[in-house]
Amino acid sequence: MRCRAARRLYKALGRRGVFLLILGVGKTCWGVSFLVDPPPDNGLELLTQFCGLRHWAWLWITAGLITGFSAFLQIGRDKLGFRAALTPPAVWAIAYAYAVLTGEYSRGGFVAIWYLTSHIGVICWAATVPEYSVPPAPRPRRGKAP
Repeated sequence: MRCRAARRLYKALGRRGVFLLILGVGKTCWGVSFLVDPPPDNGLELLTQFCGLRHWAWLWITAGLITGFSAFLQIGRDKLGFRAALTPPAVWAIAYAYAVLTGEYSRGGFVAIWYLTSHIGVICWAATVPEYSVPPAPRPRRGKAP
């Protein structure tokens, strides 16, 4: 029964929708973790000068919810989900890069590159992947031999 429901959900969402749903859940959970037990703000001083990490958690949560809900939209209308998914890692990458340039957090360059590649790069790549990259095989016609 579970497999049937999972197959039905996968068929309804498609490849892009499944990716958006996974991203949405992950970003929402990451934001909630900042609310429950905020980590030290090493390298994020650019952000914390405006407000605390608990407030910045809502950026992750909001982006995650928008991304997750966009999974259920039609292809072509899911662009908002991909844009929302890009926002938090872009903000964090900028903050870490700024921390390196100001000398506040030397490790921030590696973290910024990590956000740029494993988050932003993957999201940008997934946004360009068509839903069905291989056309379905032609169906044989009845009564006619090839």
